[in-house]
Parts: sequence; structure tokens; C-alpha cells
Amino acid sequence: MSKRKKRPVTASETPRKRVRFQPDWSLVGLAAGGMLVTGYLTLARSMSASPLLCGEGSSCELVQQSHWSVLLGLPVSLWGFGLYALIALIAGLGRPRLKRWRRLWLLAFFGTVFSVYLTLAGWLALQAFCLWCLVSLGIIGAIFMVLSLRRPESAPGMPWAGFLAGQGAMVGVMLVLLHALYAGWFQAPEDPRLRALAEHLERTGAVYYGASWCPSCQQQSQRFGQSADRLPYVECSPQGRGGGVAFECVSNDITSYPTWVIGNRRFEQLLEPEELARRSRFDWDGWREETQAGGGG
Repeated sequence: MSKRKKRPVTASETPRKRVRFQPDWSLVGLAAGGMLVTGYLTLARSMSASPLLCGEGSSCELVQQSHWSVLLGLPVSLWGFGLYALIALIAGLGRPRLKRWRRLWLLAFFGTVFSVYLTLAGWLALQAFCLWCLVSLGIIGAIFMVLSLRRPESAPGMPWAGFLAGQGAMVGVMLVLLHALYAGWFQAPEDPRLRALAEHLERTGAVYYGASWCPSCQQQSQRFGQSADRLPYVECSPQGRGGGVAFECVSNDITSYPTWVIGNRRFEQLLEPEELARRSRFDWDGWREETQAGGGG
């Protein structure tokens, strides 16, 4: 009886040892610093407290109170905390270097572009910078630079032109969507009652004094949604935060924003539509009942 010869084991059948990849501790450390900054800002906002170096009337406070500091109802700092946490998680896990690098590069690229966008928007709209936001921009920018300079030899794993075009298109689409949210492109249709109130205020001689860089004025206008352009608004700072005050505002002794003048009374604060209706003798509830009755008939 002949013995069966053993077939030699090929290289492809040799058991492969699982390669362990080391965490990128430098990126983990930078991301942890970003989490500290954004976590502190989020905590301060949740406690309705002003962060350090953000005193009353400061540039930092203007930015923190503006609509640029909120995205989809949540503080931008909370979104930033989530981004830094995700970067720390990916950098700390043992994953193939190329795959890990591509994911981290995309996150850092988007974070840097978005931070630059918010910084420029704050400056153009409010003529103000937030120190904490600049620190966060510096951290995410440093992460992006580290990833770009210390990329694996095989990165990006495809021709650079195709890689940059694909990543750039993805980030560009996200940035357009974010800008659309901030610009109010997705606002609900105009509320007929708010429109009626705005037209009533204009018709009865009420005046709303404000400034383009004033966060409370932005909030006041947002209360009226699509009807904000119908308000009897007077811009007191036509040349921006550092410019002069409009003559009409000086002559009427307007010193704070927003200021409402309704009849012979002056209100130096943000007023809800219901309060404006009451002060200007607009039948807020009666208008609604009349509209519903008319629709039912």
C-alpha cells in the first residue's frame, strides 16, 4: 500500500498574523484639546453663562449670542465636540494606516473649511471675532496640517486629482447645505398672521430700530420669519459695527438695540410677536379666530 505524499503548503495558505496598528497619539492629543475647548463652550451655554474673555459687549459675546453659534437647534460648539470626539476615536483605534488617514483627512478638511466659513461669516455680518472660536480653528487646522504632512506613502490610494475632486465636491455640497440653513433658504412659508402684524406695525407708525451686527436684533427679526422684511425697521449702523450711527437714530436718542417705539412708548428690548400685538393693539387671537371661521365657512 503506497503512502500518500503530503502536498506542500503554499504561501497563500499560510496563516496570516493580524497586524496591529498603533494609535496616532499626536492626533488624539490635538483632538482632546479641541474637545476641552468646545466642551467648555457648550457647558457655559447650557448654564446661560458667559465664557471667560467673553464679557458683556465684547466681540466674543456678539458671536456667541448670534444665530451663527447655533446649527439645527444645537450649539455649534456641541457639533464641534462631536467632530473632535470622532477624530480622537478614529485616531486612537488600530486600523490600517491608509484607511484611517483618508477618514481623518476628510473630517479635518471639512472641520477646517466649516470653521473658516463661520469665522468669515461672523466678521462680515457682525464685525466681530470669537477668541475661543479662533482657538478651535487653530486646533482643527493643526490636525489638518499634521495629516497632510504625515500622510502614508501610499496615500491617498488613488490619483491626487481624483481624490481632491471627490473630497472637495463632498465638502462643497455639505457647505452649501449649511449656508442654506443659515441663510434661511429652508424657512417655513410666510405666516399670514405674522405678516398681518408686521403690516399693522408699519401702518400704525411703529418703528423698530436695530443694527445688522446686533444678535438680539437678529433674534427679533427671526421671530417674524419670512415677514421680517415687512417690519418698520431702521438700520442704525449702516456702515457696520465700527461705523457711525445713522442720523435718524441719533436724533431719536437710540442708544441700545433693538428699540421699539410704539405710540408714545419706547421698549429697549426684544419683544415677542404677541407682546408687540398687545402694545400696538393688534387683535392677535381675534385675527386667528376670524381666519379659522372664514376658512371653515
